[in-house]
Amino acid sequence: MLAAHRRVSVLLLSLICGLCLLLSACHHSESEEEAPSSAGVTVEVAQAAPLVVTTDLNGRLKASRVAEVRARVSGIVLKRLYQEGHQVSAGDTLFQIDPEPLQVEVARARAALDKAEANRSDAGRKAQRYERLINANAISRQDYESIRGLSQQADAEVASAKAELASARLKLGYATVTAPISGRIGPAQVTEGALVGQNEATLMATIQQLDPIYADITQPLEQYTAIRQAGGEGDRIDGTDVMLIQPGDEARAGQLLFSDTSVDQGTGQVTLRSAFANADQSLLPGAFVQVRVPVKRLEKGLTVAQRAVQRDGAGEPVVMIVNDEDRIEKRTLTLGGVHDGRWIVLNGLKEGDRVVTSGLQQVSPGMSVNVESGSASEPSAGSSP
Repeated sequence: MLAAHRRVSVLLLSLICGLCLLLSACHHSESEEEAPSSAGVTVEVAQAAPLVVTTDLNGRLKASRVAEVRARVSGIVLKRLYQEGHQVSAGDTLFQIDPEPLQVEVARARAALDKAEANRSDAGRKAQRYERLINANAISRQDYESIRGLSQQADAEVASAKAELASARLKLGYATVTAPISGRIGPAQVTEGALVGQNEATLMATIQQLDPIYADITQPLEQYTAIRQAGGEGDRIDGTDVMLIQPGDEARAGQLLFSDTSVDQGTGQVTLRSAFANADQSLLPGAFVQVRVPVKRLEKGLTVAQRAVQRDGAGEPVVMIVNDEDRIEKRTLTLGGVHDGRWIVLNGLKEGDRVVTSGLQQVSPGMSVNVESGSASEPSAGSSP
C-alpha cells in the first residue's frame, strides 16, 4: 500500500515537472516571436543655406491707370464708335457728338477775327498818318496820342478774336471724343441721342489700364519694418521681389513699388503697393489676391521635407530624428514657411540632424532603427508660407 502510494506521488511529480517544462518552452518561444527587430527608415541630413522667409498678405487688385471719359462740350451723341469691354488705344475715337453747333461757333469766331483785323489795319494807317502830321506840328499831341491808343486797342481786339477762334476750334475738336489712355474700356454710360455736357462733364465711359496691374496690400507696422529690413539695401521696399498667389493659377513674379506715407490710425497698418505683369489681362481689378513678400533673411536656414513633419496631440509640428546611437528622438519644430514643397525650420533642428522621411508609421521615440538610405536636404534662397 505504501509502495503504491509512492509510485503515484512520483508519477504526479513527473507529470508536474513535464508540464512546467512545456509551459517554459512555450513562453520562451512566444517571447522570441514577439521580440521586435530594428525598423528600417529613410532619413535626410539637414544642411544649412541662405534662405528668405516670406509671408502671404491679403490684398486687392487695382488698375494701374484709370481714365473717366467725360463730355467736354455740350451736344447730342451721334455715334458710339468702340466695342464695349475691348482694348482701345490712346487717341482712338470713342464717341461722336453733333459738331454742327460747334462749327457755327468756329465760323462766328473766324468772322469776328476778320473784323478785328480790318479794324486794326484801319487804325494802323491812321496812326501812321498822324505820326507824319505830329512831326510837322500839324496836329496836337493829344490827337496823336488818342489815335495811337485806338491802334493799340485794335491790336488787342485781334488778339482776343484769335483766342476766341482757338477756343471754338478746341470745342469743335472735343465733339470727337477720344481715348486719353490705352486700356480696356467698360460699358458706355450714354447712348446715341443723349444730351451730354449740359452744365456738367457727363461720364461717358471708363478705361482701365490692366498691364501692369497693381495689388494693394496692408501690413501691421511691426511687420512692415521687417519687410523693409528684408528688402535689400537702405531698408527700402521699392524693387523688392514678390509673388502674386492665386488659387488654381501659377504664381506671378512682381515687385513692391512703394508704401503709404502714413499709418492708418484706425487699424495701425501700412498699405503697400506691388505691380505685376498682366499681358493676358486675366487679372481684373477688384479681385482678392495674396501677395508673398519677404519678411526675414536667414544666413543659415534649414528646411525639411513636408512628409517628415507630423502633428502631435497639441497640434505642434514634430519630426523624428535618428540620433548617434541610431535611436529615435522626437523634436518639436517652429516652422517659418514653405519653399519648393519643403518646410523652413526656424527652431528645433540643427545642421547635421538625420530626419526620418519614410517609415514614420513604424517608429516611436526610443526605438532602435536601421538607416536604410539617406539624402541631404537642399534648401535654397526664397520661400513661401
